[in-house]
Amino acid sequence: MAAEGNVWALVLAAGEGSRLKSLTTAPSGTAVPKQFCSLFDGPPLLHEALRRAQALTDEAFTCAVVAAHHRRWWQDALAPLPPQNIIVQPRNCGTAVGILLPLLHILARDPQAQVVLLPSDHLVQHESVLAESLAAALAQLPWRAHQTLLMGIEPEEADPELGYIVPGEADVRGAMRVRRFVEKPQLAETRDLIRGGALWNAFIVVASAQALLELLRARIAAVVAAMELAVAADRDQPQACAVAALYEQLPTVDFSREIVAGQEDAFRVVAVPKCGWSDLGTPQRVAEALRRVPRPESSPRLRSGVAFLSLAAQHHRLHIQHGAAGA
Repeated sequence: MAAEGNVWALVLAAGEGSRLKSLTTAPSGTAVPKQFCSLFDGPPLLHEALRRAQALTDEAFTCAVVAAHHRRWWQDALAPLPPQNIIVQPRNCGTAVGILLPLLHILARDPQAQVVLLPSDHLVQHESVLAESLAAALAQLPWRAHQTLLMGIEPEEADPELGYIVPGEADVRGAMRVRRFVEKPQLAETRDLIRGGALWNAFIVVASAQALLELLRARIAAVVAAMELAVAADRDQPQACAVAALYEQLPTVDFSREIVAGQEDAFRVVAVPKCGWSDLGTPQRVAEALRRVPRPESSPRLRSGVAFLSLAAQHHRLHIQHGAAGA
């Protein structure tokens, strides 16, 4: 077992990206989840998330949770990670379950682990800004054994498709209380929220692994208990099947709606200065990113040769098609 108390990066890479399906469906009809696509012609967004993790810790303490049916996309892309750090979900049961399963694997190896949750489908134009804020958040964890830190990004525009964190007063270490969460407000309310100091909720989380587990246990205690038993059973069996069997019975649990909402007192928010962040969640946000992000002069290709789509090329192709259809 590794020494305890390490910083672990948990890259969340099991989502489907269904809202972006019009851009992530190849001409052949194959749907490629957006974390395996690139903005331009370089490595996929997943690789950007792995590089983000490397700014915080090394590969021995970087885990990725992926979907079994995405194997064709992630098998080579995650080759640099230790095999035991690739946690495969039998099926998608929502973001809360997608966090719980790898979290239990990390805790089994490092009960004092500090964890940073990194979604794998984000664009960050100024990575150093986010990295500095994450380092500052990690430095606060020794004083926050029972609190979970959220990274709240200073908005660059009023976007009603995003979640917002309304912060309260700051404590002595600079993190702010969470007054409330607002999911996808109307445009007029979005502008009011931003004028009042609200931050984008980037779903980037920093916490001790134990605090994160207790946050989940407070809302889905039965799911946590069943998963703990299944993970322990598979650890002791050569033919691991308990987790697979459990997944057939699990409900779908969304982390933001069903775990975070209503537990504001368990959180503090750390403000991240504007850093060119986007979750590329809709075709409109992809188009906006393409307008503001300069195309790289040269984009390194994936060494593994794993296929992926360029969102820029897809956007251009669909624009041409729609233009021809309207002519």
